[in-house]
Amino acid sequence: MKTLTTQDLAGLSAKAAYAPRLRAHHNLHEQLEDSIQRLAIAMEPDTYVRPHRHPGSPELLIMLSGSLDWIEFDAAGETVVARHRLGADGARVFEMPAGVWHAVVSLQPGSVVFEVKRGPYLPLPEADVAAWAPAEGDARVADMLAFLRRCQPGDRFA
Repeated sequence: MKTLTTQDLAGLSAKAAYAPRLRAHHNLHEQLEDSIQRLAIAMEPDTYVRPHRHPGSPELLIMLSGSLDWIEFDAAGETVVARHRLGADGARVFEMPAGVWHAVVSLQPGSVVFEVKRGPYLPLPEADVAAWAPAEGDARVADMLAFLRRCQPGDRFA
């Protein structure tokens, strides 16, 4: 049997707060090759999730603590078409179809989301990350994070 307790979530959040990417995950699946990936991801407010898509799998998110905004982009992956709050005053369970361009922004310390999607885990190919969005470590990441925190439908990152 596998469980995630309140103490586990607090420990995962503490780990994320000190991680270089301000994220930490706890896998419930045994191996990266497993056909279903199930994991808790702690995300602190200054973590950067570059806009991307998962063409072969829908993605199920369940907020365990804190809150996130999930930002959807158009089919070209450039213009914001929707913004959804998860946790706090928003949805606790959220499922997106395969192939949707998206990013997430952590809104408060201690935010942990549980993610379920098809495996196996494979790093995203360049075709599935937004070419217009800066890569992690790029000097423009701070500007991109500011955009993601405030963007609304119709907005584009300049």
